[in-house]
Amino acid sequence: MHAMTIEEGDTTTAPVTSDRPDAVRARLLGPLELHAGGADRAPSTPKLLQLLAMLLIRPGKTVHVDSLVHELWTDAPPRSVRRTLHTYVHHLRRHLDPDGDGGLLVTSPPGYRLDVDPAMVDVSEFQRLHRLGRDLLDEGGNAAAAHVFRTALDLWSGPPLANIHCGPTLAAYTVYLLEHRRNARDLWIEAEIRAGRHREMLGVLRSLTTANPFDEGLHGQLIRALGLSGRRSDALASYEWLRARLEDELGVKPCAELRELHRELLSEGHPIR
Repeated sequence: MHAMTIEEGDTTTAPVTSDRPDAVRARLLGPLELHAGGADRAPSTPKLLQLLAMLLIRPGKTVHVDSLVHELWTDAPPRSVRRTLHTYVHHLRRHLDPDGDGGLLVTSPPGYRLDVDPAMVDVSEFQRLHRLGRDLLDEGGNAAAAHVFRTALDLWSGPPLANIHCGPTLAAYTVYLLEHRRNARDLWIEAEIRAGRHREMLGVLRSLTTANPFDEGLHGQLIRALGLSGRRSDALASYEWLRARLEDELGVKPCAELRELHRELLSEGHPIR
């Protein structure tokens, strides 16, 4: 997908990085990865990977022992759960820093802390870009906002924590991340349409609405883009297809915004920008 470029000299989307060769960087927007000293230190053992994920969703902060126990064993912890957790922490500490003193994973009563700069976790960068894109869109910087949102979406390599067997806490966290990704995607499309790239977005919107047949927001964006592209009959056909499917399969009518778009198309007006 093509991304608009920002104005020359604008460095607002520059990622937060560190020049230190031993800097710790982590990825959660896809399979979990943790790089330190130039090597991927993420363990392959499921419980250790799950424990590492729990510490990475709160980088630099203490995670309570009870939260770790609940995530790893839910309502069926082993009899010696504290000892077992301590053993997992020991193994994870050695895995993260096999040649050092294991200082990355710190005992911090009443729990444990991973000494990682939050800015070095891709979730933090995604959230920073998401906020920046919203601000640019609110200020009318549509092309720049589209570029920022596209940059944020490019941080994703798949479903969040894709290689983790998630317990209740991590499962809820993945839902939270997916909702933010969906919002960033919708705002990216909105920014592209406002920037006058409605024709270029038609293929993207066709694909997305096929994959998400009941997402009225996406269908609304497709109908708007078709109308702005001078394809009024196609826009009306898209609305009728969605209306019939919503009524036949869910027993509901299109939302008020879609009905308003439909009225504008019928009156030969232009869809709301």
